[in-house]
Amino acid sequence: MFITLAVVTVFMSAVLLASAGAKSLRTRHITEQMSALGVPQGMMAYLIGAQIAGAAGAIAGLWWGPLGVAAAIGLTLYFAGAAAFHLRVGDRKGASPAAVLTMTSVALIVLRAATL
Repeated sequence: MFITLAVVTVFMSAVLLASAGAKSLRTRHITEQMSALGVPQGMMAYLIGAQIAGAAGAIAGLWWGPLGVAAAIGLTLYFAGAAAFHLRVGDRKGASPAAVLTMTSVALIVLRAATL
């Protein structure tokens, strides 16, 4: 069970860090997408910080279980919010990855709680 947890954690952390990196570059695609979703540019630093903190918390949670559970709960809320923002503007294509990552975050909660 722990190996599955570690694999899912590393996958999720890689996705989070890649997304945070893309957001920090403020590429035209990311800027246009955030604008279409109604996310103010001033919020970008908070979103980047939340993703980096989620990745760090998930990795550290492999050694300290309660931190892993807390990080996974935070990631679940983050991605559920992302899915809601996409659906709010009718962007079903963008909502799908956010929904998958929401479910992956829930899987992290279950896996980490099962190995405590």
